[in-house]
Amino acid sequence: MPKRVFSQTFGVVGAILEKDGKILLMKEAEPTPDQGKWSHPAGWIDVGENPIEAVKREAKEESGYDFEPTALLGIYSLHRKDIIRDGLHPHAIKLLFIGKISESQSELASDSAETKWFTPEEIYAMDKTTLRDLDIKQAVKDYFAGKHYPLEILTHTISEKPNNPSG
Repeated sequence: MPKRVFSQTFGVVGAILEKDGKILLMKEAEPTPDQGKWSHPAGWIDVGENPIEAVKREAKEESGYDFEPTALLGIYSLHRKDIIRDGLHPHAIKLLFIGKISESQSELASDSAETKWFTPEEIYAMDKTTLRDLDIKQAVKDYFAGKHYPLEILTHTISEKPNNPSG
């Protein structure tokens, strides 16, 4: 995996997984400032990776469920002034998806300690000591308010050849 650089904004994807009116959150296991806090499945978009494929991968790794995105819930800008990485405060631009999940749950990746279904009210009651990113509260509100945008709003293009005439 390439070294992560925090000198500019960076792209992440996330998924809101809902079943029977509850939202699935995963507990962070990796030794970071967020260890032990709850989050929705989310992670970096690898260089060159289609964001739709990235959210499928991240959702599977962190929740154990196969995820098929059906819409974009929104784009969330999160500037983490509560932590410092490489001497900087990280600033993520998060593409948050909604969709369908598989019936069964497989093994979790090592960065997820456990998963649990929460009611919206339980999530709204969480604070910075238990919830990784407070923008998750807004995302849950947006989800239950019915906000969503078609996946076609997102375009992923790969340029195969150099753009200069001598290449």
